[in-house]
Amino acid sequence: MEILLYTILTLCIIGVLAAVILYFVAQKFKVHEDPRVDQVEKMLPGANCGGCGFAGCRGLADALAKRNDISALFCPVGGAPVMKSVADFLGKAAPEKEAQVATVRCGGSCEKRPRLNDYDGAASCAIASSLYGGQTGCTYGCLGLGDCVSACTFGAISMNPETGLPEVDPEKCTACGACVKACPKGVIELRKKWPKDRAVFVSCVSKDKGAVVMKACKAGCIGCGKCAKVCAFDAITIENNLAFIDSWKCKLCRKCVNECPTGAIRLVGMEPLAKEPKATPAQKPAES
Repeated sequence: MEILLYTILTLCIIGVLAAVILYFVAQKFKVHEDPRVDQVEKMLPGANCGGCGFAGCRGLADALAKRNDISALFCPVGGAPVMKSVADFLGKAAPEKEAQVATVRCGGSCEKRPRLNDYDGAASCAIASSLYGGQTGCTYGCLGLGDCVSACTFGAISMNPETGLPEVDPEKCTACGACVKACPKGVIELRKKWPKDRAVFVSCVSKDKGAVVMKACKAGCIGCGKCAKVCAFDAITIENNLAFIDSWKCKLCRKCVNECPTGAIRLVGMEPLAKEPKATPAQKPAES
């Protein structure tokens, strides 16, 4: 009986000593968190999408509270209004950033880019991309298996059953960039969001030469350079057989749209310019 009592007493003493030691260790290494972090986190949308570069809103809130210069931090879901509110609360300068929207740079629909084989594997673009080039002659185009749709937590992307391509709803898109990371082909990118959802962009990412592109896709860019020649704002560059329109330089003049021989330049939210009639050669005077 005495042995049992001594055992219980010994365990109690060890437990008390361990508790005291743990208490002092916890006090020694206690992390004092800025109380403003909780307030900033409440001001953020709470989407935890990772578009800000942090794992969640808590991480962004902590960074906003700790850093003196928050110009490099931005919440794409909340946008400028939320960032201004947070900056005013913290007494810091609000970061300025123009709104962006996810853009699908592939015009290779089922009609324009015929299938050469049938993929019978897992319905994942990442898996299909690691196995082979795709179901068409273009190894750069959209695989159409919807990884971007699964990655979007805002329901802003859906697959068009007729074209086999993803479509972005600009009203729902928060420019979090999840779809950009999910696309193994890199056909989705964040571009400047114009008023009234207008846009002009090259709907192709193929770096193949013109002749190869023409065989694989009727809507591909062949790198002819005609669009760059008519652009008065130096917004178009040709690199690796591919034209690219800088959305920050583009003024939506639409001249490049009419010049593109394959229709690779896509126009959204606007009507194309009226094509000028071709000049007819002057008739020779009749000989008497």
